[in-house]
Amino acid sequence: MRKPSNREQKKYVFKEKKDFIIFDKISQLESKKLSVEDKKLVKFLRTQLEDNWRTPLVNFLDKLLVKYNKKH
Repeated sequence: MRKPSNREQKKYVFKEKKDFIIFDKISQLESKKLSVEDKKLVKFLRTQLEDNWRTPLVNFLDKLLVKYNKKH
């Protein structure tokens, strides 16, 4: 399991063991050749480890709404 760096420990909230598991899985995925869409998803998932995870969530949802509102 990859341990977070000091910088990552300051940026992300690691309150539970599952937070470390999520962090490790995200790190593993980031080392793979991902599709553009999967890269976006992994980048978004990393934001969910932040203390202020709601702002990235709102931004992500806004982008989806713009994308799908254009199609109608």
